[in-house]
Amino acid sequence: MTRTAFRLILLVSCAHALVHVFELALPSVEQMIGTDLVGKTAAENKAATGTLGMAWRLPFGLLAMVAGWMADRYGSRRLLVVYLGGCILTAIAAANSHSMPPLFVSMLAMGCFASIYHPAGLSLISRVTTPETRGRALGWHGIFGSIGITAAPMGAAVLFGTGWLGWRGYYVALCLPAAVIAILLMVSIRRVSSTREPESEVGLVADENGPFQRGPYMLLVASGALSGFVYGAFLHFLQRYLDGSGIRPDSISAESFRNLLAAVTLSFAVGGQWLAGRMARPGRLEWLQVVILGSSAPCLVAMGCASGWMCLAAACSFAFIHFMTQPVYNSLIAQLVPARRRSTGYGFSNMICFGIGGLGPLVVGQSTDNLLIYGGLAAVVGLSTVLAAVLWWSTRSVSTGSSTPPPPENE
Repeated sequence: MTRTAFRLILLVSCAHALVHVFELALPSVEQMIGTDLVGKTAAENKAATGTLGMAWRLPFGLLAMVAGWMADRYGSRRLLVVYLGGCILTAIAAANSHSMPPLFVSMLAMGCFASIYHPAGLSLISRVTTPETRGRALGWHGIFGSIGITAAPMGAAVLFGTGWLGWRGYYVALCLPAAVIAILLMVSIRRVSSTREPESEVGLVADENGPFQRGPYMLLVASGALSGFVYGAFLHFLQRYLDGSGIRPDSISAESFRNLLAAVTLSFAVGGQWLAGRMARPGRLEWLQVVILGSSAPCLVAMGCASGWMCLAAACSFAFIHFMTQPVYNSLIAQLVPARRRSTGYGFSNMICFGIGGLGPLVVGQSTDNLLIYGGLAAVVGLSTVLAAVLWWSTRSVSTGSSTPPPPENE
């Protein structure tokens, strides 16, 4: 991997961290928003903020296909600047919302701009790496994403613990790092003559324009969609789940403590991303995905049955294991889709996975029974594991068949 490619991966990974900060900003403050703008019972507040989560996540997924097409046409770097600028404007709009309807519109618009990141950023990284280095690069990319996921509740815990800012000020504070990364990306664009990332700009890249493996790709995306549903539900109500564990000391505010626990939980995702990035290599991706998904289902069952400190332990275990899927999944996308259409491939994948994932907060928001919620999510992960196993079997059959020598010809 060249030094130029490494610097580019680092910058894109910072943008990845920020998209997850914006994603997790709403779960970090959803209980405060419910109290401030809804002001009804806990169940009604949960249902209302679940609708806000759906408003953010649905366009985050459903527009990813369009974003991927635009990245292929206009260049990934330029689209990344648009994503950051749009999130800054919509975060300011959210901070100035004084009722649910304008906040709903702000979340919807923010999800639209955030949808740009994954197809543009992942495609850019896949184009500047080889199959041998891609797993590690995507592992670091995933680590930065997990750092962003952790930073959102950690920042909320610190800010709310001081009492300096409420949820409106929190959204304004998110604009500062986004503006810095946007400026760095604009400087990066000006340093090159094109935003289309030709091979000569970032170093030698292997020729990966083989045929599109449509069947395995669709199996992978179907498995990812079910996993995305669980991901969306888990993240949106994580603070609320941990808040119900009853372990908060009286000396710490509820707003600060639940976000602190969420930050601890999601810090385990960083370790999972790192380990998966080290393990993700060609030839082992398919079975690794099956093992990871299958191992995460019991953690969800434990979350449904746990109480007290065991709630935190079960949530940490799930975060560590389930987030391992991301570098493996993204490496599989790059393996199945030719380089010239990879932005669109990532875009379609994110459209389905995050689009279905957008329904997670809405569905889970209708119940307050943890055993029903997390037992149901475990069943969804189980179905995702079955699809991943079918993918492994199908690709294994193809590779076995292709490696079988032809029978000798009769002379």
